[in-house]
Amino acid sequence: MSYPVTLIPGDGTGPEITEATRRVLEATGVPFTWHVQEAGLAVLEREGSILPPRVLDSIRHTRVALKGPITTPIGKGMRSANVTLRKTLDLYANVRPAKSFPGLRSRYSNIDLIIVRENTEDLYAGIEFQRGSPDLHELIDWLGERTSIHLDYDAAISIKYISAAASRRIVRFAFDYAVANKRRKVTAVHKANIMRYSDGLFLSVAQEVAREYPQIQFEDRIVDNMCMQLVQKPEQYDVLVLPNLYGDILSDLSAGLIGGLGVAPGANIGKDYAVFEPVHGSAPKYAGQNKVNPMAMMFSGALMLRHLGERAAAERLEGALAAVIAEGRNVTYDLKPTPDDKTAVGTSQVADAVIAKLKHGTAGK
Repeated sequence: MSYPVTLIPGDGTGPEITEATRRVLEATGVPFTWHVQEAGLAVLEREGSILPPRVLDSIRHTRVALKGPITTPIGKGMRSANVTLRKTLDLYANVRPAKSFPGLRSRYSNIDLIIVRENTEDLYAGIEFQRGSPDLHELIDWLGERTSIHLDYDAAISIKYISAAASRRIVRFAFDYAVANKRRKVTAVHKANIMRYSDGLFLSVAQEVAREYPQIQFEDRIVDNMCMQLVQKPEQYDVLVLPNLYGDILSDLSAGLIGGLGVAPGANIGKDYAVFEPVHGSAPKYAGQNKVNPMAMMFSGALMLRHLGERAAAERLEGALAAVIAEGRNVTYDLKPTPDDKTAVGTSQVADAVIAKLKHGTAGK
């Protein structure tokens, strides 16, 4: 069976790493039918949108997408492609694995974390009141009347919105992910000691859901303590489930623990659709130079294989990537001991090396 997948090359360095990833995915032997959809700055000039409706229509048709990075125009008041995808397709769960591999420059060698971030609410819900606006003044007056807290008019306000429904489905997603992937523990991360009602709601819902999964260990951590714990003893943690803002911050922290964004994959998953993409940006200054590391997108491709039920292929691809990293020969400049290492290879050469491991059966050896 051939899997239909929407392939979005993106812009900047996106087309290069997307092509490299397409090649290694096909080398696993899993058949794909690629529905290529252009998006990004060049498309904005032609079609008036960085993410035209036809891209969303394609994802609704295939239900799965592999996406390269897309540049968000700065200072033009335009919503990013990622936010548009998450909101429009209700991709409520952001999944960010962080795993150590021999050969990566890191202070740690024992990290195997899954960050599950709620994608739709919290301070990222976009409920904001601009400084000097009549709505802001009205809100401040209303708050003063009802709480006796008098805020300064020379301010801006963002609303932290957390619902029981969204909290329940993200925590349940984290537990279901733990069961399906044979993980041992889920940790809910919060600041309920200070934000007793919003984060308190998230924590209480997490505790309720945890009782439905007695086979999975459950605990909770306050977010600032969690940051310290991840730096001191990350091996004690497994699956972390967090509201939107904390998930954004801790997922980048976790990527830093394993060697950086160049090896950090990501997935945005909803009830009906899933989009897989590297975490890093489009790096337009390197576009067309065959220079950047494609491994984050390749690891994202492995996540996609698992989502499609092709677990054996996903493990072989991850093994091939791990073998190339461990050897340290056919890797880009960011994975070398120094960035100016003359032995660094380009994007396409990394793909060649991973494909060689897949074809000769040496992945993970």
